[in-house]
Amino acid sequence: MLILLPPSEGKTPPAPGTAVDLDRLSFPSLAPARRKVRDALVETSGRDDALTLLKVSTGLAPEVARNLALAGADAAPAAQVYTGVLYAAADLAGAAAGAPGTPARDRLPSVLTISALWGAVTPLDVIPAYRLSMSVDLPGIGPLGAFWRELLDDVLAPQASGDVVVDCRSSSYVSAWRPGSSADWVMVKVLRELDGKRSVVSHNAKHTRGVLTGHLLRRAGEPPRTRHELLDAAQELVGSALREATLHEAARGAHTLELVV
Repeated sequence: MLILLPPSEGKTPPAPGTAVDLDRLSFPSLAPARRKVRDALVETSGRDDALTLLKVSTGLAPEVARNLALAGADAAPAAQVYTGVLYAAADLAGAAAGAPGTPARDRLPSVLTISALWGAVTPLDVIPAYRLSMSVDLPGIGPLGAFWRELLDDVLAPQASGDVVVDCRSSSYVSAWRPGSSADWVMVKVLRELDGKRSVVSHNAKHTRGVLTGHLLRRAGEPPRTRHELLDAAQELVGSALREATLHEAARGAHTLELVV
């Protein structure tokens, strides 16, 4: 099982202490690319048009200013830095604080946040807070989805091969890497049912994807290895977090796990 998450838009700045060490993050072969993106982000964040280039509002100027100190910024496990609806529902920080040997703690390396700055990190990787979206065309780098695509395929394709990939990402992060045909790729779609009508709601979708992620980490037994085993695991939530869970066969390379709340 490999679970793919988008980063939270907001990040919690770590307490003073440890600085990020790019060579100690998961997938160390990505370190040169991470340095290149980081340096370009620092330079861009100091420009007069930084907010426009990074596609953020004036209210987020302090977060862009924080990018200027990324090289020596305080860092903490990604499970603590990434916050928001999805991450709160999954409680990755709680899993990271668990003792080795517990299912949730041992399965954390199978959870990957696809990041515009880092490429891919696990909840245990130590990173600083930053502001950068995958939809950005970063000066000196170009469109970030295209920049990361081949690099991520080199490191993630071997890990995904022969396994189920549970994809909870938004479209801009899907652009950075698509699992190949050797993986059982499943996109997670969430619908809300109200008065017999079903619709997509962003907040509900993030929360429910987080609930599914937390359930897959903590449930008893072996993690799912196929899309059908994933469906069985999701259906364990029917009657509590879900009304219904169904699997729809491949479209454009990915199957769809539809969760109704």
